Amino acid sequence: MPLTLKALKTKETGFSPVSLGEHLKKRRLELRLTQKEAGKHLGVTSFTVTNWEHGLRKPAIQHFPAICQFLGYDPAPPTSDTLAERLVAKRRQLGWSQRVAAKKLGVDPSTWSAWEHGGTIMSKAYRHLVATFIGLSEGALYSMMRKRWNDSHGKPTPE
Repeated sequence: MPLTLKALKTKETGFSPVSLGEHLKKRRLELRLTQKEAGKHLGVTSFTVTNWEHGLRKPAIQHFPAICQFLGYDPAPPTSDTLAERLVAKRRQLGWSQRVAAKKLGVDPSTWSAWEHGGTIMSKAYRHLVATFIGLSEGALYSMMRKRWNDSHGKPTPE
């Protein structure tokens, strides 16, 4: 009697990921990991990995440091150079909620939320903290704030 061997077909990894779930799935397949094994790397269950890969759930902010480490990059880098997007990206990289970020920098959570929604940082002391947090010079942050204020008040920003 002839012996027939069967094996799982290798999954295709040559696709360009768009969603976070696709980034995770592509990396998992490249590493030839099961969802259970990927879950161990990410500190979650295989069911959580399944839900993320299929877009049924989004990871909580505290999972992003492990996700970025697993992928080797941030799957959702800022799409522009706005202060708001830089704040969100840095906070996500650290796995911090807005409340945690506000506490770490010594500001009110509503103030932090306003900054992430395009608010101006009027206080020089806060500009210093935020510039240091996101790795920007104080002068560059001040220029961003001045431009934002001038734009919102219909005034030209001198170069």
